[in-house]
Amino acid sequence: MRVRTDLATIEVVKHGLIYVSEEMGVSLRKSAFSPNIRERADHSCAILDPEERTVGQAEQIPVHIGSFPVGLRNTLAYLRREGVQPAEGEMYIVNDPYIAGTHLNDIVLIRPVFLKGEILGYVANKAHHVDVGGMVPASISPRATELYQEGLILPPLRIMVQGRIDPELLGLLQANSRVPDLTRGDLRAQVAANLLGERRLLGIAAPIGLQTFKAICDAILDQTHRVALREYAKLPEGRWRAVDYLELDDELLPVRVSVALSSHGVEVDFAGTRRQAPSPINAVLGVTRAAVTFAIKTLLPPQLPLNDGFDRTIVVTAPEGTIVNPVKPAAVAAGNLETSQRVVDVIYKALSAALPSKIPAASHGSMNNLMLGGVDPKLGRSWAFYETIGGGQGARPGSDGVSGVQVNMTNTLNTPIEVMEHYYPLLFESYHLREGTGGSGTWRGGDGIERAFTAKAVVEVSVLGERSRVRPWGLRGGSPGKPSEYLVRRSDGRSEVLGAKDSTTLRPGDTLIIRTAGGGGIGQRKARSKKG
Repeated sequence: MRVRTDLATIEVVKHGLIYVSEEMGVSLRKSAFSPNIRERADHSCAILDPEERTVGQAEQIPVHIGSFPVGLRNTLAYLRREGVQPAEGEMYIVNDPYIAGTHLNDIVLIRPVFLKGEILGYVANKAHHVDVGGMVPASISPRATELYQEGLILPPLRIMVQGRIDPELLGLLQANSRVPDLTRGDLRAQVAANLLGERRLLGIAAPIGLQTFKAICDAILDQTHRVALREYAKLPEGRWRAVDYLELDDELLPVRVSVALSSHGVEVDFAGTRRQAPSPINAVLGVTRAAVTFAIKTLLPPQLPLNDGFDRTIVVTAPEGTIVNPVKPAAVAAGNLETSQRVVDVIYKALSAALPSKIPAASHGSMNNLMLGGVDPKLGRSWAFYETIGGGQGARPGSDGVSGVQVNMTNTLNTPIEVMEHYYPLLFESYHLREGTGGSGTWRGGDGIERAFTAKAVVEVSVLGERSRVRPWGLRGGSPGKPSEYLVRRSDGRSEVLGAKDSTTLRPGDTLIIRTAGGGGIGQRKARSKKG
């Protein structure tokens, strides 16, 4: 029987689902224990309909939300293969990147929601846990060559049965973390966020009934699909190609792309991209698809929802065994962080001639990851910390790039210096913009950041960045941004240059200095005085 729906109800439910995912995120962040989630907001939430299609997502972390469709479908399919049928009172956990779609630090929790005994949908969240074991504090090692070195691997498992968290599984997770209290607190915050999402989803669906809710979900996705195709029809048709590079020791790894635009959608092909590497730079398919989704979404009106209706307009071809679709057990932690950024850059580069009024110059092109840890001499217990550092945004058509910001695949916040100095044996020496590091042009690139601190105890440090050799490119005569730099100033006055992907040990009095890249410029510099 066909259920009739009206436009007003469709709009109310559509925005209600988005709001529920936003409220879940607020709950998760405010309940979390770790600064990585509480301060940086490194988490995302989503809602699936009974057909396991994404119908509601908040605009949180692009690499999370773009990978949800792949990761959640993979997880539910895995459970079915194992004979697990969704049941009331259960919740599932997974972090295996080759299933969940990002990297091991991102732990996903999924809760099936039932209305009068029938499946209504699913609420889910993904949060970056600061430490899940592995070679180094914060788990993300620039020297990892296989997944097993990056931490504890969780296939889809029940973490909650009959409304109770499994204490043995929770204990296993804590036993494999350098910061077990933070792991426990953050997981409980994730559980609470899903339970809140369940209540809110039932609040939307119960008054209208299951069949009407299903019909409205169909209408929401069909509407999004139609609007997306209408917007594609306004873009030029054709196929464009480009190549950009990732840095690995002395090698430059090509990321090649072919982008085809038409009124039917977008096809993105990574044929010719470098084979997978013995490095964490590999990006699982969920990450690659997330980066493609983000890049294409930025070409369309911001009001267009991120859901399955939009997702089905994009076809991604990523050859198996490459750095954009590796074969297990390739290490993948940095693919989530760095390769995702380069995928966005190379798509923008490919489309820059076709869409000059929409495409920016290259931004700083890295999450500039910093992983720290050790033993706190005052408390006598292990600690671990993870953060990302902003840089210069590429110049935009008609305006300068923004300085000192996170760009593209990350949307996290700055960790306040006061928080870091309070919790960890660190003393900050500087945190400021690197003036003049943005590329020159009619429109200038944004400036990068310098962030430096001195260790007050022995600190194990890993850095994982990019754009130290391949500078962020400019467009139409604009200059590239200045490259990134990673330095250590030892307490005896010696200076050491670190690689963009490197590890070292800081002794008391040693200072780590991170300088992030500036964005590229657009247009000839001499035209700057004439603009406006």
